[in-house]
Amino acid sequence: MSTTCKTPFGVGDASFQAAGGEIGIECLVADFYRIMDETETAACVRLLYPEDLSASRERLAAFLSGWLGGPRRYAETYGSISIPQFHTRWTVGEAERDAWLDCMALAISRQDYTADFAAYLLAQLRVPAERILQAGRQACPARPQSLQP
Repeated sequence: MSTTCKTPFGVGDASFQAAGGEIGIECLVADFYRIMDETETAACVRLLYPEDLSASRERLAAFLSGWLGGPRRYAETYGSISIPQFHTRWTVGEAERDAWLDCMALAISRQDYTADFAAYLLAQLRVPAERILQAGRQACPARPQSLQP
C-alpha cells in the first residue's frame, strides 16, 4: 500500500515547488511586468516603477522565492524588508492595489499552475497588498489615495 502525503501550500517549500522553483518564479515575474506594461488599466501602478524594470524584476523574484518557502534570495542580497513600510514611500491607493493584483492574477493564469495553487497564491498576495494600502493610509492619512500623474 502506498500513501501519498502532499504537503499543504505554505508549509516548508511546498509553495515554492508549486510555483516551479526559481525558474517558475522568474517566469511569473516576467509575465507580471509584461502585463503591467501592456495593460492600460495598470498605468496607475506602472507609474510607481522606474522605466527600466530590470531591478524591479530581480527584487520581486528574489522576494517571492523566500516568501514562498524557497531560498531567501531577497534577504541574501538586500537584507530584511518590511513590505508595508518599504512601500510607504509611494502613494498606493485602492486603484494601484487593484491594478497590481489584476496584473498578478493575469500573470498567475499564464503559468502552468494547478488551479488550487493559482487560487492559493493570489489569495496570499492579497494579504501584503492590503497591508501596503493600510500602511500608506496610516503613514499619511491626508494624502490622496492614488498617484496624480
